[in-house]
Amino acid sequence: MNKQSILFPILFLLSLQVYGQKGWEVGSWIGVSNYFGDLNTSFDFIEIGPAAGLIGRYNWNNRISSKMSLNYTFVYGDDADSPNSFERRRNLRFRSDIVDFTGQMEFNFFPYIHGTQDYYFTPYLLGGVNILYFNPSTEYEGERYNLRPLGTEGQLVGEEYNIISGGLVAGGGFKWDLNREWSFNIEIAVKRLFTDYLDDVSKTYPNPTSLRAIRGDVAAELSDRSEGEKIGELGRQRGNSRDNDTYTMLGFGMVYYFGRLECPDIGSKSQW
Repeated sequence: MNKQSILFPILFLLSLQVYGQKGWEVGSWIGVSNYFGDLNTSFDFIEIGPAAGLIGRYNWNNRISSKMSLNYTFVYGDDADSPNSFERRRNLRFRSDIVDFTGQMEFNFFPYIHGTQDYYFTPYLLGGVNILYFNPSTEYEGERYNLRPLGTEGQLVGEEYNIISGGLVAGGGFKWDLNREWSFNIEIAVKRLFTDYLDDVSKTYPNPTSLRAIRGDVAAELSDRSEGEKIGELGRQRGNSRDNDTYTMLGFGMVYYFGRLECPDIGSKSQW
């Protein structure tokens, strides 16, 4: 192996970094979300919710980007959809509205340079963190009730779970240019939370008599919605507190590029 055969790949990789880009992209996305947790333990894709958000991405070079997004969705879960006989008898259901702020880093598999015909698309991996506000609720006798204030697992007044939490984010996507400024993105992100109360279900049933006395009849009915003979005895398992909740987001986005090429090759045929 001669020196040229070793030197050429190194120079090629360095040239990709020089012929890079820096700058912002902004845009929006729409898509769907799905929840996994105590009311979806079989990882089914049955209850799909709508999702949307705003995107801000900064390109450090043609391989690495940072992205922030502000997102909204709502997720569902219903024991009636479960293949598990105990969960169907438990008969709980919820909807949780989520406002989500995510910060992530992205690594492009291929060099990605806006305004070229050679490096105009790439798959990418992502990882990051998110902060979310959520609000689980359910319908009962034609009305919708927020579940946290009802203390359905016997939480003391003033000691209810926090409805602001965080999580870890991982996923991937694909992006490609439509022209010099606009690009189209497809992305899926899995968000593993630091809370198990996205669905208001985590630990054990409280004493139904005490709950009724402290929180009222509606709280007692929504804590144990089992049909027929009630299963909500004090200390009986209601959820699985060892496994926090998760939701996914699949999105289709359009972003506009405001940046510039750092060192454009004027003579290159690859310009748009």
